[in-house]
Order: sequence, then C-alpha cells, then structure tokens
Amino acid sequence: MEKALDRLGNIATLYSLPEVYYQLRVTLDNPDYSITDVAAVISSDPGMTARLLKLANSAFYGFASKIYSVSHAIGMIGIQQLQDLVLATSVTKTFAGISSELMNMDSFWQKSIRCGVVARLLASRCGVFDSERLFVTGLLCEIGHLVMYQQLPELSQQSILRSRQEGVALHEVEREIFGFDYAQAGGELTRLWRLPGILQSAIRYHLEPAESSDYPLAASIAHVAQKLATPAENGVDEKSHDLQVSDEVWAILESTPDECIRSCEDAELQVAEISELIFPAAGNT
Repeated sequence: MEKALDRLGNIATLYSLPEVYYQLRVTLDNPDYSITDVAAVISSDPGMTARLLKLANSAFYGFASKIYSVSHAIGMIGIQQLQDLVLATSVTKTFAGISSELMNMDSFWQKSIRCGVVARLLASRCGVFDSERLFVTGLLCEIGHLVMYQQLPELSQQSILRSRQEGVALHEVEREIFGFDYAQAGGELTRLWRLPGILQSAIRYHLEPAESSDYPLAASIAHVAQKLATPAENGVDEKSHDLQVSDEVWAILESTPDECIRSCEDAELQVAEISELIFPAAGNT
C-alpha cells in the first residue's frame, strides 16, 4: 500500500491550486491580518470577487441588505466560509479543461455539488458548528477519481468494467488493481495541498468513517451524504430509507435514516443555486 501511495503522490504533484488560494492562506496565517488585507487578495482575482458577491447576495445566506463590497461580504460571510469558498472554486479551476473518456465532467461536478449540499444540511442537522466546511468535504469526496481517471485511464477502465461485471463496489476493485482506492487518492491529494486536517481525514475515510481517529463525525457525514447524493450508484432505495449505512455510523451521527432524509428535502433547490453561483457551467470553470 505504501509503495502504491508513493506512486500516487508523484502523480498528485502534477496538480496545484491557484495562487489566490495560497495568497489567502499566507495572509490569514499572519496574526495581524485585517479585513482590508483579505479583501485585497480576493480582489486580485476578478472571477473570485464576482462569485463572492453573488454568493453573499444569494438566498444561500439570506442577508436582508444588499452587499456591494468585498470587505462587507467578508464581514458578513466570515473568514472560515470565505476560505472554503476560495478552496472550492480553486479546485474547479485546477481541474478545468481536463478531458476523460471515463467521466462526464459536467455530471461529475453536478454530483459533487449535490454531495456537498447534502453534507452541509446533514452537518446542520447534527449540530456541527462549521457546517460550511462539510460542504467542501462533500464536494471533494471523489476528487481522487479525477486524478486516477486522468493519469491512469487504462487501469481505471479495468476497474469500472470489473465493478459492473462482477457487481462489486468500485472502490473494492480499485484496491485490488491500484493498491489504493479513490478515497485514499483524494486524501493523499489533500495532504499534498496541505488542506485542513478535517478535510484530509473526512475525504480519505468517508468510505469507512469509523477508521478516522480524528474526525469520525465529518467522515460519517460525508459517507451518508454521498449515498444520499447518488442513490442509484450506491444501490440505495431512498423510498424505503435503506441507505446501507452501518449501525456504527448512525451511532456516530446520533441520527436515523428518516431524520437524515428529511433534513435534505430542500437539497435540490440549493444544488441549483450553488451550481449557478459558485460553479457556473459546472465542469467548464
């Protein structure tokens, strides 16, 4: 496994986040930073500025008054949410323009947005303070597949075909063929990007949340969110509320299938809004 992940690490170094994300991190690492400093970083990227202002004025946040400036938007949304917005947008930029016969990018991002929205709703249901961060976690759950499908297409094709023919979960086949699965690939990528530990752990362990020693709740939320976001792919019967989730995960969440499904009833409305606001023409940003 270690040799396989070393190989993956070499591949993952081909991908880096846009400069604006790292500039923002450097600014926020300075204990004496000001809102003006942060606004200057955001304003250096016109696309990021436009998305921030659109989001601040959307029903997603529901602020009563119109927000015209980056500084005002930052003050209303908050630094943590701003970081996560920049991260989410930066990831789509990093993978913009890639082509893969194995993946429809528009469908990939739409599914990823849905997973992020559902994760955010579940996090609120579970009383998670920084539920916005779980949006990014859900959004990036399958980021490992982008690396694998782009850089290792032949083995990825073998994995997909075997999974379909044998009726075995794709990640289980990937472990046999690659020596790692897409969740571990995503975890390695986020480690190389030096993302916050909660994101690294939740993405890496969302297939088996109880294995996350540091952030089992975040990993469990991502686990259930992915199943709710893509029920057909996961063999889930939503109507019967059979999410195929272990009792251990429900115990971590302190919730039930009925409660989780009800908490996500408005997900599609938010998916449409987020797709337009943060990822216009998803997959082509």
